[in-house]
Amino acid sequence: MTDDQLDLVFGALADRTRRAILARLAQEDANVGDLTALFTMSQPAISKHLKVLEQAGLISRNRQGTMRLSHLEAAPLRDATGWLADYRAYWTESYARLDELLESLNENKE
Repeated sequence: MTDDQLDLVFGALADRTRRAILARLAQEDANVGDLTALFTMSQPAISKHLKVLEQAGLISRNRQGTMRLSHLEAAPLRDATGWLADYRAYWTESYARLDELLESLNENKE
C-alpha cells in the first residue's frame, strides 16, 4: 500500500459515520437507502460518505437489478492494521523498558 493510499484509508476512517457504515457493511451489502435509515442525515450526505470510502478502496459498489449495493473491501483495513502493528511493537517495547526501570527503582528503595 502506498503512502497516498494509506492517507486515504486513515482519512476515511477518521469520520465516525464512515466507520459506522463500514461496521454495517461488515454484516452484509447494503444500498444507500438502507444506510440512510441508520443515520439522521440525508441520502446525498450518505452518498458523499460512500464516495470517500470508495476512493479509499474500503468499499466497492455494484449494480444488482435496480439497486446499487455497497460492499466492504477489507484488504485496505488489513494493510492499515499492519502499519499500526509496527507502532504497537514500539510501544510494547517501550512499556517493557519502563517496567524494568520501575522494578529496579523499587528494588533500590528496599
